[in-house]
Amino acid sequence: MKYLKYMALLLAMALLSPFCALARDKNQHPVDIPDAVQVGSTRLNPGSYKVEWQGTGPLVQVSFLLDGKTVATASGTLKMKNNEATNDAIVTNADTKTLEEIEFGGQKEALVFKPGGM
Repeated sequence: MKYLKYMALLLAMALLSPFCALARDKNQHPVDIPDAVQVGSTRLNPGSYKVEWQGTGPLVQVSFLLDGKTVATASGTLKMKNNEATNDAIVTNADTKTLEEIEFGGQKEALVFKPGGM
């Protein structure tokens, strides 16, 4: 009887593990930042970053990785848009060069960094 319980548990874990991996991968996207921007207290230089966030929203903790190393973290808001973004888009404040929003091409989700999250 114990054998059947362990086998059922093992089977359930084997079936659920791909879903966990997919959920984890969904919370990251590559993004190209064309100009230097301020994110929180860190200045990001132009480059190709991987953006990862923890949580399902709306409030999330965002990490910016360059060559596999975290170079900045910031609090943000995960916003679901009505339509998918056509391309990746980086929205900055022109005066302060502060990152305000990242839209991901082909996705309805966006990360918002400006006050109020909208």
